[in-house]
Amino acid sequence: MKRLAFFLPLLALGQVTYDQLRQADPRQWLSYNGSFHSQRHSLLKDVHKANVSSLVPKWVYHVPNSTQLQTVPLVVDGVMYLTQPNEVHALDARTGRRLWVYEHQPALQKGPNRGVAVYGHKVYMGTPDAHLVALDARTGALLWKAKLAEASDGYWSPVAPLALNGKIIAGIAPGDHGLNGFLDAYDPDTGERLWRWHAIPRPGEPGHETWAGDSWKTGGGNTWLTGSYDPELNLIYWGIGNPAPDFDGDVRKGDNLYTESMVALDANTGKLKWYFQFTPHDVHDWDAVEIPVLVDAPFRGKPRKLLVQANRNGFYYVLDRATGEFLHGSPFLDRINWAKGLTPDGKPIRNPGVIPSIQGTRTCPATAGATNWHSPAYSPDTGLFYVTVIEGCGINYKSRDTFRPGGVPFMATGYSEDPEAPWQAYVRALDLTTGQRRWEYKQIGSKRYGAGLLSTAGGLVFAGDDQGFLTALDAVTGKALWHFNTGQQIKASPIAYSFKGKHYIAIAAGSNVLAFGLHEVQEAATAAK
Repeated sequence: MKRLAFFLPLLALGQVTYDQLRQADPRQWLSYNGSFHSQRHSLLKDVHKANVSSLVPKWVYHVPNSTQLQTVPLVVDGVMYLTQPNEVHALDARTGRRLWVYEHQPALQKGPNRGVAVYGHKVYMGTPDAHLVALDARTGALLWKAKLAEASDGYWSPVAPLALNGKIIAGIAPGDHGLNGFLDAYDPDTGERLWRWHAIPRPGEPGHETWAGDSWKTGGGNTWLTGSYDPELNLIYWGIGNPAPDFDGDVRKGDNLYTESMVALDANTGKLKWYFQFTPHDVHDWDAVEIPVLVDAPFRGKPRKLLVQANRNGFYYVLDRATGEFLHGSPFLDRINWAKGLTPDGKPIRNPGVIPSIQGTRTCPATAGATNWHSPAYSPDTGLFYVTVIEGCGINYKSRDTFRPGGVPFMATGYSEDPEAPWQAYVRALDLTTGQRRWEYKQIGSKRYGAGLLSTAGGLVFAGDDQGFLTALDAVTGKALWHFNTGQQIKASPIAYSFKGKHYIAIAAGSNVLAFGLHEVQEAATAAK
């Protein structure tokens, strides 16, 4: 179902081609991570360190019936596409004026939704009833829908799809219900499924031996956050979620592949090319879905194709993305008690006794993670990797659970915050290849999941927090240069775009989407240069 609002002369909206997705024109924001390599670095520089203090709100769009938006808007030729569960909203990106709204039926109440993909003249969204829908980008009309899985089993799709050359890649949730994950590729014109890769190896497949008995049948390993893509290698990189039950490893002995892994899949066939498992036999619910960032850079004197990830388990990893070879790993937290380091091949050296227990076990980082779904950023100008961090510990509890179909949690209890090590959020800058901390910015008062980051060629890093502040930091020093209180908790990632010569920063905050630009006087001065 769709509801048209205003008809504006935007039906000449340009077709989004694969070449455009690959080139990632900085005037647009064409994918969840901004580009295939997921660096979240904007080449726009009209807003910079010298004038960011002149940044002001340009418009606010309220999303009806929403509470905690996690959408990352896309911008194509001056049209912005954003989501909440069951809905896609198209706006004039200059004014925030609504163009059309698509409303998916049945409107199941599962969330969040993190955004859309664009390709050709279509917009693609995953739904709470586990479908992938394709809409006409110009009108919001439904063109086709494909069923990913049975919603009655408990599946849903919060993932912003990834558009490639002739394919739409879609992930699934949730692993905490014992529902096995997969990654799909669909034909963008017809909705035909082209391939499926199963995150939990079935009998006879490599890796199946890492599951004791029949525990693989309810193993989890879902694919609930968007991955990255290397066009030259034609490899998709996707982080895989936790095994199930989350906290009771006794019933699933083994390493439990491919949970808590980074996998590289052939984009044409879905065939697994390599994997790297960050936390074998995880009992802490440390999903490995955090965004993989792809960078071509020297490593120890040799040019390498790198993949870096700040993992929820508290370690920062550098991998060779062509082969999956482990190159470097180091903590990016002050508090880690579950492992004392990594082996030369990247396996954790565990400290004994730090596993969930009936009475509760202090675990650092907490199950909430050293970081989580909020996107990192990388600046080629500074050579720094920027990440939102939660310092703090949790108390992990263990019990015995029985799998029940229909989307019932299969976790074997859970965790709570450790009152002696309360949570605190930071933005930290790490050296790309060594993980050495260069600076940190303490987000005062922020103690829960925060927001993602955006790096810009203007020498800035934009960061939101759970107090509702959007802050601009100096990318070299971490000094706060500007902030704005949006009035609502921020759980999304900022974007940058320009249209008709004007530069905007936009972000979802609570139930609103806000766009910022330079004050008119500063805009005129910038345009005159």
